[in-house]
Amino acid sequence: MSDVSDTIPFRADGRRADQLRPMRFQNHIAPHAAGSTLIEWGNTRVICAVTVDESVPKWMQSQKVVGGWISAEYSMLPYSTLDRKQRDISKLKLDGRSQEIQRLIGRSMRAVLDLEKLGSRTLWIDCDVLQADGGTRTASITGAYVALTLALRKLGYEGKLKENPLLGPVAGVSMGIVNGQALLDLNYVEDKNAQVDMNLVMNGAGEFVELQSAGEESTFTESQLHQLIALGRSGIQELMKHQQVALAGV
Repeated sequence: MSDVSDTIPFRADGRRADQLRPMRFQNHIAPHAAGSTLIEWGNTRVICAVTVDESVPKWMQSQKVVGGWISAEYSMLPYSTLDRKQRDISKLKLDGRSQEIQRLIGRSMRAVLDLEKLGSRTLWIDCDVLQADGGTRTASITGAYVALTLALRKLGYEGKLKENPLLGPVAGVSMGIVNGQALLDLNYVEDKNAQVDMNLVMNGAGEFVELQSAGEESTFTESQLHQLIALGRSGIQELMKHQQVALAGV
């Protein structure tokens, strides 16, 4: 398998193996939220919005835990896929995939926040997928950071925060091995055909927040693992530049 630097254009959408899909943010998409953005990442579109609850979960109250909390909810809207996706409420339970993803979003945001400086409040992060074409969980994490930053700025402007609790950026990206080739930022078709898939979440210091990887149809070597991580690391560095642009002057 070739090194990352040796990748050549060959993907169906014309991207190099180490290239992200086009990305843009539309901030303040949900006017009643404390902070919100629509992240458009290729053909994947997710609204990320943060609302503020001036209380903390009961378990924090009973255990007298100082500070605040962040919780996340994730949902794919019925029209986000080619075939209508049934709402979780109609099944009277949250499906396992949605539960896993919203916990991942919550962990990722808590990893870059000083919860004591947040104060005794809960930030709710809602990520609603409008259109799914692969990478909805990583788009949710990358967009949630932008929405979270906007919400914290608003709390700061209102004098509700003594100090900025944000420790730095966080972003997520997908990688995989498709037809023996390591690829960055898989779309739906690539993800469906991947022999190995991986999701990587990192902070601004280049530290790992979460690494999820599985051999869907085959095993993978240590060398392939390192190559996938290298692809993901470079992708996340670029994603954080997009986040900075989205937040500049806002």
